[in-house]
Order: sequence, then structure tokens, then C-alpha cells
Amino acid sequence: MPITQEAILAALSRIIEPDLKKDIVTLDLVREVVVDEDTVHITVEVSNPAMHSRKRMEEAVAFNLKQALGKEVKVVVTVNPLSGDRANVRKVLPNVKHIIAIASGKGGVGKSTITANLAAGLAARGLKVGLIDADIYGPSMPLMFDAVHEKPRTVEKDGKHYIVPVESYGVKLLSIGFFADPSQAIAWRGPMATKALEQLIKDADWGELDVMLVDLPPGTGDIHLSLVQAVPLTGAIIVSTPQTVALIDARKGVGLFNLPSVNVPVLGIVENMAWFTPADPGSEAGVTGVRHYIFGKGGAQALAEELKVPFLGEVPLIQSVREAGDVGRPAVLQGDTPAAAPFNDLCTAVMERVLRAVPA
Repeated sequence: MPITQEAILAALSRIIEPDLKKDIVTLDLVREVVVDEDTVHITVEVSNPAMHSRKRMEEAVAFNLKQALGKEVKVVVTVNPLSGDRANVRKVLPNVKHIIAIASGKGGVGKSTITANLAAGLAARGLKVGLIDADIYGPSMPLMFDAVHEKPRTVEKDGKHYIVPVESYGVKLLSIGFFADPSQAIAWRGPMATKALEQLIKDADWGELDVMLVDLPPGTGDIHLSLVQAVPLTGAIIVSTPQTVALIDARKGVGLFNLPSVNVPVLGIVENMAWFTPADPGSEAGVTGVRHYIFGKGGAQALAEELKVPFLGEVPLIQSVREAGDVGRPAVLQGDTPAAAPFNDLCTAVMERVLRAVPA
């Protein structure tokens, strides 16, 4: 078949933009078509700026053009996110600049503590922050934000009812914990859990946010894959302790986001429970004295270097951090204290290395 503009656009009209539910030709997402002998150069746009979304569009364009024009045709595809006013056509969380998943390969490494303090710390610096507690089976954010007894209200917009997130310490927050009895186990199969996550994302009135953090459950299961498919992730942050068994699972967490079918950037690794410092007589607990590396030393930092991803910092094991989480006031809000310091450093690292490194 001759390589004509009409044939190219006919082939591309078979590709449906997954968020906007129409073909990319009708949506005017085909920005440039250049034919150079037997090579077709195509530039298209997608509503989801995540790397995995752009990769899937690239594959779809190449497949459809080769199927229509012949496998011998060379196809060079450039995929860009929508920019300017056109970016507002994104339907899923269109007013959220950055969506960052906080993940861990295993439980018990303090992922939720890191997430809560990062969210509260960024909000204290003036950012508009949202937080989704996606740990459907073990939600902890209502407790950590002193919102256990809160119940989200609803608001009607354009004939549809939306959930209004609870706000605490300047953070907009939604969790399945707001809708379930804390004393009852949530015994849901995978599809029910992923449906609940979708409702927290799509059926809520999040408004404009600079950053949304998503506290994922441990492991690499349904919730993780559903999140990748549902929202345009800026990237993921992995939390681990220095312990070898935790690092094994942290490596798997990095591997999940690096899968070709997922392809979400790993923005960095955080080492939690990096060391413990016992109190000297008359000092504040956990502040002075010799560092004890209970779970090993520098393991997460070494893993970051090995995998060539940024290392975002260390958080020591401090009793007052645990106490702050239990009473619902994130330790990062404690002012100039040893408990707040590592979280403030983490907030600085995320703002400098993540939020400013990725276009809004």
C-alpha cells in the first residue's frame, strides 16, 4: 500500500486514547506526520504523562501503521504529554500536578509513617497536598492524622455526587478506614479492593493539588497494578529498612515499577529505621549517644546505588516518631526536634529531586 497521509491517518484512527475514550485522530492528538521514503515519523500526544502510558501509545502507533502499510515500513514514534490548555482534557485527576506512589516490598518497614510525615511536611511548606490511603486491608492514615472519627461528606456537581476528602494538618485525605468499622477485618477479594481504590480516586472531589501521595499496601499485587492503570503516576518512592530480608523485597518493588508493562519511574529509595540511639542519662530519649545499627547499616543506600536510583535519605528509629503516629500528629510537625529533622530533610529531597525535576 502506498504511504500516504490518508492511509496513515486511517490506521491511526483505530487507536483509542484510553483516558479520553476517542480515537487519537478525532481528538487531534496526531501532531506531526513526516514520510521519508520508507520511514514514517509520527508525533502524537497522550493525556496520561506517565512513562508506561507513553510507551503503550508508541507501541500501538507502530503496530497499527505496520499492519496497515506493511511490516517493512520503518516507524519512528515520538509521544509527548498534552501541554498548555490541552492538558486540561485529562479526565483522571486533571488538576493534580504530580501523583507519587509510596511503596514497599514488605510490611513493617514504616511506609505509612514515611508517607504521613512526607504529606504533612510538604503541606507545611505551602504545597497543596492530597493523600490516598490505598492500603485497603490495613488502613492507618485516619489514626496517623487524628481523623479516626471523621466521616467524609459528599457534594453534588453536574448531577453526580462526589466524596469530599477529610482535611487534617493541611492534607486532603481519603482512606477506606473512614468507611469501615475499625474493629472488623476487610475481607475483600482483589476486584472489590481495586474497585474501592478507583472510587477513592475517581469519585472524589480532590480539587487542585500540587502533589498527591498514594500509600500502597505491601507487596506487588492487584492494588499496585490497578493504580498504574488508573492514574498518571509521576513516579514511585520505595521505602525499606537496611535489613537484608527487607532489601530483597524492596528490590522486587523497584522491579515491579521497572517492568515494561508498568514502566513507572522510581524516584528514589528511603531508608527507614536506619539506626537507633539510646538515651544518655538526663537526655531526651533517642537523641544522644552511640548509634546502634539494629537492622544493618546502609543497606537501602547501597541498593539505591546498585540500581542507579536516587537515595532520598535516612530516617532513624526514634520512639517519639512512633508516639506521634499513635496520637495522630506527624512528627515532622514537632518543630526543631531530632524527630522532625529527618522528615524535613526528606521533604527537601523530594521537593528538589522529584517535584522540581518533573515538569508540572
